[in-house]
This record gives sequence, structure tokens and C-alpha cells, in this order.
Amino acid sequence: MAANPSKLIGGNFLFTETNPKDVFIPEEFTEEQKMIWQTVNDFCVKELHGLGIERVALMDAEKDRELVLELFRKASELGLCGVSIPEEYGGMGLDFNTGLLFTEALSLGLAFATTIGAQVSIGSLPIVFYGTHEQKEKYLPKIATGEYACSYALTEPGAGSDANSGKTKAVLNEEGTHYLLNGQKMWITNGGFADIFIVFAKIEDDERLSAFIVEKEFGGIEIGKEEKKMGIKSSSTVQLFFNNCPVPKENLLGERGKGFNMALNILNNGRIKICAGGVGGMKYGVAKSVEYANQRFQFGKPIADFGAIKYKLGQMAMLAFVNESAVYRVGADVDKKYNELKANGASENDAKINSMREYAIECAILKVQGSEAMCWTADEAIQVHGGMGYSMETGVEMAYRDARITKIYEGTNEINRMLSLAEFYKRAFQTKELKINDAMKTIPLGIAQNFNPFNNGFLADETEIVSNLKSVFMIITGAAGRKLKTKLVDEQEIVMNLADIMAVAFMAESAILRVKKLKDDPNADKDALKLKIKMTQLYVYEALDIARKAADNAIDSYSKGVEKFTMKRVVGSLLKNYDINPKDMRRAIADAVIAANKYPW
Repeated sequence: MAANPSKLIGGNFLFTETNPKDVFIPEEFTEEQKMIWQTVNDFCVKELHGLGIERVALMDAEKDRELVLELFRKASELGLCGVSIPEEYGGMGLDFNTGLLFTEALSLGLAFATTIGAQVSIGSLPIVFYGTHEQKEKYLPKIATGEYACSYALTEPGAGSDANSGKTKAVLNEEGTHYLLNGQKMWITNGGFADIFIVFAKIEDDERLSAFIVEKEFGGIEIGKEEKKMGIKSSSTVQLFFNNCPVPKENLLGERGKGFNMALNILNNGRIKICAGGVGGMKYGVAKSVEYANQRFQFGKPIADFGAIKYKLGQMAMLAFVNESAVYRVGADVDKKYNELKANGASENDAKINSMREYAIECAILKVQGSEAMCWTADEAIQVHGGMGYSMETGVEMAYRDARITKIYEGTNEINRMLSLAEFYKRAFQTKELKINDAMKTIPLGIAQNFNPFNNGFLADETEIVSNLKSVFMIITGAAGRKLKTKLVDEQEIVMNLADIMAVAFMAESAILRVKKLKDDPNADKDALKLKIKMTQLYVYEALDIARKAADNAIDSYSKGVEKFTMKRVVGSLLKNYDINPKDMRRAIADAVIAANKYPW
């Protein structure tokens, strides 16, 4: 049976109260899904960590090419290269949420996770989503077995975030059999050893990009030297130069001129996977930090006993928990949307494309939140280790360097903040998919009565805070929009303030829904639930701080006089004090981490 369509609208979290029963939580993963996680985890521990952290940190994409390729072959033998490829083409055909769990486990593979990640995501998904049956039959089985390594060639020296301004061109030859490809691409992951390139170029004088499946064997491709990077050093990153590269006409991927839309949809997939990988990275950071804190003695006791260290451990664990709650909530919704579209007659390709596109807002939010939480965790892991953290011996300095790229690729975090809001505006005011006008009518009544009908029972205060965060977002969005009109798009600082308010509302709600569902589960671990409640409450406490600051910045940036006074008074009445003891909560969370000597949930 198809899911209720009204519950499967991206961005709708801003206007609806979600029933916890409708939300997927990580505790619901099946034994089979957990086995997939364990298989990937075991591979990473044996093959990567088995080399020794210092050796892995020193791996170089050029000098250690054979070792990287050997690891790639071993991964492919386990089927890891085919997780997103349908079974009929030789892959595992995992559903989307299981694919996110795979990505979380793969993060333990350190920089090598980038190599496999590119293979199973941006390198092969354009063919999975947009390829013809003939293209799929030709390429996907060899991609699934690792016989073909894949890469994705979108960025150019003059076209990064503004991808559609790329200059690479494809011109049909006189015989009408091949496109001659000319141009330059950069930051191409796996490019140094890839057999297949998904290349974006403009056909002749087209204004918009098209996409092509390009084999290295076609010729006319010059591969640049490996980039010397700050992090992910063992991952191959090169420039590509196309000089009359002959691409068979039948290797046009998807429709002519639709490459930019394709790129955006594929990037949505990559964005949410950054958060899933970030969850794995955060858990790894917690584990490394607490292991060191438990065995490092100062002033006659382990440093894990000190409040300053407990602050860090508690905060790390809380961020991992909240991001985990949000990313698998969305992953399951993508799967539900896919099933709904299929049940309503959509083709396999269209169902995959549109189920992913539906959650573009959430994917952008998760990319930002996951990458920033992971980078914070990596930084604090070094701080926990002190001077040893700066040493290559422990491996945390490598994690710090590797994590930093996640705030840049798949669209910088600045771009993703603005994208989340732009997508919201489009759906609320252009396509009318989001019923913002109906929601706005309820806000004055809610402020006047200071009453939320859902504010009763378990986590009532927290539920009301999330509702108020959404109201603040809509109030400031509406007021700034009326004041600035079309100029708002140019006020990027205000746009990013609004994006942050929307993001923390979504993240906080995801954690609340998770613990509400667990409370109603008679089989849930009650002791673990108590700590999950504390992590949720701690995030809500911090979300209020983030939202207050963002709201003040936005209001101060576009208003003055009576308008400013009125707006701040309204926002203040909504984002009122939340009375918890954050110190005690962090310490309780940290104590559980310290006792387990790892992230225990």
C-alpha cells in the first residue's frame, strides 16, 4: 500500500506535527542491515586499520597507487562497489536507508571511504538513475564488480558552485556518430585510475549542461598529476583535459540540456551521505577520545574524570545522536516516497530521481549539520589528546584534516544553507507544494494564547520549543520577504541566518520524535532511553541559543525602530527560557560514554 502522500512532502516538517509512529529510528534496523554494517566495519578495521594508523596517514594517492587499487579490489570482492546498483545488473540493490547505514560504516575506512564513496554514489548513480537499459547493461555490472572504477567530472576552474557556467563543450562530428569533447575538469575524485567518467558539458551552443558516459579508452583524455591536498591524501584527485575526446552518440546520458538538473539530484544524494558518514566519523571521534581520556592520567587520576573533558565527550555524543536521528529519518522517507511513486505508476528511474529530489531541503540541512558537527568533533578529539593529538601516531590529526573537506564538497556549506532556503521559497511561493499561508494564519493565535495543542505529556516543553522555532522561522522569513522583496536573495547573511533556524528546528524535532517512539516501545532499553532523552534535551537547549542569535542577526540586519522592537518582542516571547542544567546533562552523557569506553548507543 502506498504511503499517505500528505506525509511525504519535503520541507513539510515546518508546517505539520509528525506522529512519532510514522518516523523511522535507528533502533529499528534489522539484523540483516546490521550485518551489512558489520561487514563494512570489519573490512575497514582489517584492511585499513590493520595497516597501522600512521601508515594510513602517510598513504599518498600517487606513491601508493597500487595499495589503493588493491584495497579497491578487495572491497569489490565483498560486493561493496555494487551497493546502490540493482540486483538485475549485478549489484546488491540496497534500499536508500540501508545505503546510508553502509556509508556510516564506511567512514571508518578513513580517506579510502572517499574512494568507495565516489564509486557507489556520484560515480555510478547517474547511470542508475538516468541511464537507458542498454547503458545500464553495458556499464553497471562491471561497476558493481569493480572492473570499472568510476568518477564524476562536473567542476571546472571557473565553474564550482556555479556549475552551469562550465565551458567544456561537446560538438557532434560530421558523420553524426560521435560527440567531440573539449575542455577541462578539476577536483575529480578517483580520476587518476578511473575507467569511466560521468562528464558534464554543453552541446554546441546550448545554455545548459548535458551529461555523457566517457570511457578512458575512448582517447583524447589527459589525466593531470595527483593534487597535493590537506587531507584525504590517499584519495585520487586530479584534473582532466579533454582534447577532441570522441564520445559515441549513444553515450549521451539522460536528455540533452538536462545535465544540470541531473547534477543537482545526484548532489542531493551525496549531501545526505556526508551526514551519514559524519555520524560514523563522530562515533569514531568519541571512541578515540574516550579511550585516550580513560588511560591518560594527570594529577593522579584519568583526565576523563575532569569536567572540561566530560564537556567535550558529552557534546560529541549528543551531536552524533542527533545527526543519526535526523539522517535515518530522512533516508526512510526517501524510501517511502520511492515506494509511493512506484505504486502510483512511476518508472524505476523516475521514482528514484523524484524520491531523492523531494527531500532536497532536508538533504541540504543534513549536509551542513553533519559536516560541521563532524569537524567540531575532530577538532575536539585533538584537544582531548593534547600534544599527542597533534602527533600522527594517534590518528586524530588525520581525522581532523580529512573531515575538513566535508564542509566544501557537494556544495560548500554556505551554498547549502542558501540552497535550503531557496528550495523552501520555491515550494512555498512558486509551486505551492508547501502550504505556508495556512501555517502563517495559525501563528498569531499561537502567540496570543502562548499555547500549543501538542504541548502535553512526554517532552511537552521540548515539543513546544520546536513548534516555536518553526514559527520564528516563518515570522522572520515573512517579514524580511515583505521588507526586502526580491533583494532578499542578495542578502546572503540574512538568508543563512534563516537557514540555521530552520535547520535546528528539524534536527531537534528528529531527536524528539526518536525518543518519543522509543518511550512507547516496551522492548526499548529504559536506561539507554534516559540518556537519549538527556541528549535530546541538551540539543534543544543549544538549538535555542543558535536560533536566538540567528534571529537577532537577521532582525538587526533588515529592520529598525518600531519594527525591530516589535519583531524582537515577538521572537523573545516564543524563544523563552528553557530551564535545564546543561552541565549535569553533559556529565551524565559523558559518564555513560566513559563507562562503555566508546559511543554506546
